[in-house]
Order: sequence, then C-alpha cells, then structure tokens
Amino acid sequence: MADKGFNEDRKITFEEVSRETGIHRTTLTKVANQKGYNASTDIIDKLCSYFQVPVQKIIEHVPDREG
Repeated sequence: MADKGFNEDRKITFEEVSRETGIHRTTLTKVANQKGYNASTDIIDKLCSYFQVPVQKIIEHVPDREG
C-alpha cells in the first residue's frame, strides 16, 4: 500500500482497497497485520490485480521451522 501511495502521491486506505477489490476490510487488516494469516488464492489474486504486482510482492514463503 505504501508503494502504491508513494507512486500516486496519495494515501491508500484499507477502505479504498476493500471497495476496489471486494475484499472485506477486516480481511485486509488480517492479511496486513497477522503473521501467518492464511489468505485464499482468490484474495491474493485480487490484491495482485489491484496493486498490479506479481504474486511474490504480495506473499512470502516462510519455511516450516519444524523438522
């Protein structure tokens, strides 16, 4: 959100992203703030489309620490 806001010289809000993507604001807050939140591929796809970035800009693989 910060990169898009910087590039467009304005503040991007969860409310705006929610309105433009159809993703509930609560879900966006969880995606942004809860480490390990399990977002569906539909949500990830919508975010990639909205921010016009590849999937690796939206999600990060963290190897399992067990094993």
